[in-house]
Amino acid sequence: MGITSGIVLYAVIWFMTFLVVLPIRIKTQGDLGEIVPGTHSGAPEHHHLRKKAWITTAVAAILWVIIAAIILSGVISVSDFDWTESLPPVQ
Repeated sequence: MGITSGIVLYAVIWFMTFLVVLPIRIKTQGDLGEIVPGTHSGAPEHHHLRKKAWITTAVAAILWVIIAAIILSGVISVSDFDWTESLPPVQ
């Protein structure tokens, strides 16, 4: 795995983790009973976005280390997913 593929792998893991962390502990305007006219009651009032970004960064770094170690060790390779046997054999 090269530097570019490592960065791309981290970016994909970071955004997937961020989308999972984003709705956790969100307080909406409807929950607090203070709905601003013209907005949806499900609009966030307190989103804690900076804290969630830092949590996402830490979790993504841990997941990246685990996944990169699996890829670099060769436990799982591209040939493991070649169900149609269209790739040349690994030597």
